[in-house]
This record gives sequence, structure tokens and C-alpha cells, in this order.
Amino acid sequence: MRDLSVINELNIDFMGMRRPWVIVSGVLMVIFILSMLIRGFNLGLDFTGGTVLEVGYQNPAELSDVRAALEAKGFTGATIQHFGALTDVLIRLAPQEGEEASAQLSEEVFTALSEAVGGQVELRRVEFVGPQVGEELREQGGLAVLFALIGILIYVALRFEWRFAVGAIAATMHDALFVVGVFSLLQIQFDLTVLAAVLAVIGYSLNDTIVIFDRVRESFRRIRKGTVLEITNLAINQTMSRTIITSGTTLLVLLSLYIFGGEALSGFSLALIIGVFVGTYSTVFIATATVIMLGVSRADLLPVPKEGAEAGNTLP
Repeated sequence: MRDLSVINELNIDFMGMRRPWVIVSGVLMVIFILSMLIRGFNLGLDFTGGTVLEVGYQNPAELSDVRAALEAKGFTGATIQHFGALTDVLIRLAPQEGEEASAQLSEEVFTALSEAVGGQVELRRVEFVGPQVGEELREQGGLAVLFALIGILIYVALRFEWRFAVGAIAATMHDALFVVGVFSLLQIQFDLTVLAAVLAVIGYSLNDTIVIFDRVRESFRRIRKGTVLEITNLAINQTMSRTIITSGTTLLVLLSLYIFGGEALSGFSLALIIGVFVGTYSTVFIATATVIMLGVSRADLLPVPKEGAEAGNTLP
């Protein structure tokens, strides 16, 4: 039975293009890894610890004026940015020893801002994260990604075959490194919401990979004639309409979230937008290409033949 889709009878030679795209991915991975080693990350308050204040002005605030008001009182090195509207400002300060010191710091900062604008400012939120908590969150976040990859390896190896497990791991690691590499290269703030998005990207990429792997296995069992590359290309083309529709609708939601969700969700939505793009690409040119390069054959996927079984279809 043919799939009901808006894209029918595609015949794109995806596997014929796999080598150039694998090289491109390899070059990008080297760039991202070097960026992470040399430049590191612009870690948010969740990981570094410190104090964050959200203040609201009656009129649009110039960030340079806010910085000047803080520096005049001796508060240097603060990260200042708009938070949604131009009247809302988010201020991040380096960690202080003890909660009492942090509370006193926030009061002094608010007093300095109030004096600069004649009291036309409102303190809306104050948060404090200790350095030890930030370090613990970094460790737990890394472990979460590691355990997710181990779980994927076990699941795919049990459901399919070890070559498919290696391909799935290669694709998910590629996607995770791609997302965090972009954040490192562009020095976009990396916080817990971005880490959550990375884990979501891993799940999204795996789901897309499993769909294609399942169709590849089905095609190997159903079609008796044709090379491995021909059957794999056929399986990918048959799932392409589903992939485009799923990725397209997901991107529409994420773009809306990125545009209208405000500063608090910008990192999360941007990481997912990058992840959806690269996850769709890696399913074909990383996961499936890895399986092909590892030498998968029809015998690896065919079930044990039964007596009297009818011959399968042939590749048209």
C-alpha cells in the first residue's frame, strides 16, 4: 500500500550524496569542538551561580545608562540585557558568598538604579544560585546526556541490529554537538533551558531515525531484488513526505515561540530550531550513511525463513 502523502514518487539518490555531506559534517564538528575547547560556553546563572534581578522602568531604558548607573556605584562586570519589552531589564551579577551577601547586593543594585532615574523603577524579581549548585547542575546535565545516549544504544541494538545502533548514536551525538557547538561559537547564553532543548533534540532525532530505520528493515524484507543502496534510497524517499511535514509543522511552532516567546524562551526555542534542522539532515546523511558504511546486508535484517514462505516482491 502506498503512503498517502503530498509528495509522491520521489527518486532522490540520497546515499549517492552521503560522502560529501559526511565530510561537511566532519569539518563542522571539528570547528565546534575547537570552539568548545578554546572559547568555551557563555554559561548562564544556572551553571555559574550568581544573582539575577529583573527590573521594570516606566519608560524605555537604555542599557548603556543602566550600566553607567551600576558602574558609578562600583558594580562592574554585570550582564545587562532587555527582557521582552524595552522597559524590562535583566541584570546578572557575579556570585557572592552566602545568601545574605546576595540579598544585600540586590538591594544596593536596586538603590543605585532608583537613584539614577529618580525612583521610576520597579524591582520585579530576584534570584540567587550558589556556585556549588551551579557546579552540581553542570555535572547532572552532562550525566543526563550520557545516560540518554547509552539508553539509545541499548534500545536500537535490541530492536534492530548493532550497525543501526552505531548509526543512531552517531546521529544523536552529531546533533547534540551541533547544537551546543553553535551556542559556543556564537557565545549565546547556555542555561538549563538550552540543556533541556538538547535532550529534546536527542529524542526528536532518534524518533526520526527510528522511522527511517524501520522502513529500511521493512524494505529489505519485502524486496528481494536490488542493491543495498537502491533499497535504502527507496525507503528514505518513501518516508520523505512524512519527514518534511513533521519537521515543517514543528518548525512553525518553534519559530513562533522564538519570535513571540520573549528572552526567557529564546535560547530554548533557538536550540530546538537548530536541532530540528540538523536532526532531519543527520537521520539520512549520518545515521543511515553510517549503517551503509558499516556494511549492512540483507542477511542482517531478514528473519529466519520458514518452509513454504512465498517469495517476496521485487524492486520495480
